[in-house]
Amino acid sequence: MSDIILTTPLNKEQLQSLKIGDKVLLSGIIYTARDAAHKRLVALLVNGEKLPFELPGAVIYYAGPSPTPPGKVIGSVGPTTSGRMDDYTPALQDAGLAATIGKGKRNQSVIDSCVANKAVYFAALGGAAALTAQCVKEAEIIAWPELGAEAVRRLRVENMPLVVINDTNGNDLYIKAVEA
Repeated sequence: MSDIILTTPLNKEQLQSLKIGDKVLLSGIIYTARDAAHKRLVALLVNGEKLPFELPGAVIYYAGPSPTPPGKVIGSVGPTTSGRMDDYTPALQDAGLAATIGKGKRNQSVIDSCVANKAVYFAALGGAAALTAQCVKEAEIIAWPELGAEAVRRLRVENMPLVVINDTNGNDLYIKAVEA
């Protein structure tokens, strides 16, 4: 089976064709955000304020890059544990967020939200942060620089390797793998 090529912004038709276990190469613009940024993003949503980026079709990568070495676009940028963002994800998906990228299981409310919003959850390869950084062609802090590694960054990525963990039908690769 060959890799599925996707380019952001993502649309619901593309996402509905994905199944758990599909290997994806993602290109385009994605955004980094972790715990502190998610808290701020959801507060902006609740207050009806403008977010630092448009959510419809967007992808958030749960990552906080290490400092950028001289001559590089970004430092190592591996996925962080996704469960820490579970309380915030449904609200962001309700507002149009198409996909998230991280590592580890999601709770049932996120899986249900993926179904309701036709969104997906991808896993990035944990332990290969330096390799993932090679997929990043541009990086720019666009919100909350005071958060350091947790600032929101706009990344342009090329062929970022991912695996579909939760699809739009409520399937969970981690559960299916255990059952197999």
